[in-house]
Amino acid sequence: MDPKTAAGTLDAAQLGVELGDRATLVQFSSAFCQPCRATRRTLAEVAGMVEGVAHVEIDAEAHLALVRSLGISRTPTVLVLDAAGRVVRRAAGQPRTADVVAALGQAM
Repeated sequence: MDPKTAAGTLDAAQLGVELGDRATLVQFSSAFCQPCRATRRTLAEVAGMVEGVAHVEIDAEAHLALVRSLGISRTPTVLVLDAAGRVVRRAAGQPRTADVVAALGQAM
């Protein structure tokens, strides 16, 4: 297991994209996951409203090592990272916009 992942920190190399300046919403999805589509819209909307927040969607099936190292067992799973890449919130299932905004408040 990657020690940074075990400690609850992710970086641009692991995600394949740069982290947001203030926070990053990381969504683990799968191809046939209906709630993943709605989650994608919600997270993209919130990221578009809050400056410095990035949204990253990761195909869980294509990144099994990362999924296993993080203990992700269902999709969608959303991780909220602070500016340093530390996981500050984690939730499985389709989130509500208000919950995402509240979680961002903890991250920033």
